[in-house]
Amino acid sequence: MKTSTPLPMPEDDQDGTRSQRGIQSLDSTGALLEALLEAGRPLPLGDLARLAGMPAAKAFPHLVSLQKIGLLSRDAQGNFFPGALSLDLGLAALQRLSPLREAEAEVATLAQATGLSVALAVVGPLGPTVVRLEESSRPQHVSLRIGTVLSMVHTAIGRVCAAHLPPDMLAGALAMDAIRMEGAQPDSVAHADGSLRHDYAERLRQIREQAMDQALGRPVPGIHTLAAPVFNHAGQLALVMAIMGSSGSFDTALEGDAALLLRAAAQSVSWRLGAVEPAMAAMRG
Repeated sequence: MKTSTPLPMPEDDQDGTRSQRGIQSLDSTGALLEALLEAGRPLPLGDLARLAGMPAAKAFPHLVSLQKIGLLSRDAQGNFFPGALSLDLGLAALQRLSPLREAEAEVATLAQATGLSVALAVVGPLGPTVVRLEESSRPQHVSLRIGTVLSMVHTAIGRVCAAHLPPDMLAGALAMDAIRMEGAQPDSVAHADGSLRHDYAERLRQIREQAMDQALGRPVPGIHTLAAPVFNHAGQLALVMAIMGSSGSFDTALEGDAALLLRAAAQSVSWRLGAVEPAMAAMRG
């Protein structure tokens, strides 16, 4: 009776984890795909091989196979670009993404790096709504809770939301904002026909240009806020990320250290959600 030979077990890496043997040729294939992705434009064989760090003669068979399965296509000039299968895989990956889940790691890191409270908000049925709050270890009175609905006029988070809403949605949202906020007048930022008053429209334009807004001592005296947009793969607002702290506890300048950390965190989440130009260009300033 023949006995079967046991399959070899993967060796332990130095950190104690099991290493998994891959197909070495696919590593080269992956290098070509990564090079094309980093270039961000169609590339000819020579340029693509050079960026991937391999001879063109080695790269060509990989590229032929990638074309056959639809991961790459080639135009009339001989340039390689992502094929139909690449697009399908990308869309499938994007559909599985959760903005809140992707932002979670950045919230904790940003709170630790700045020592400030960090909030995430989305545009809900009633307006900008806080959905995540990481409170600072420093004593400060931030009157935010998960579920808090914020003004689109008087808060940095709300104005960032307003700056990136389609005009038809913004008019209705501002009307709702006026109803919810005690003492607010609906005509303070918009005319009767729904068009924005100059000062408010200019503020929203600046927010889009700077990819950030600040609220200094308003609506809560003594509390300063910086807020930045996070975009999805369609260039739409996915959520707003904000840092908050007591007056004098951090640099509130839009190019200060805290703002740079916030902008980098928001940009990182946008990138993971598939955001592309022009949204990312606006965030880079």
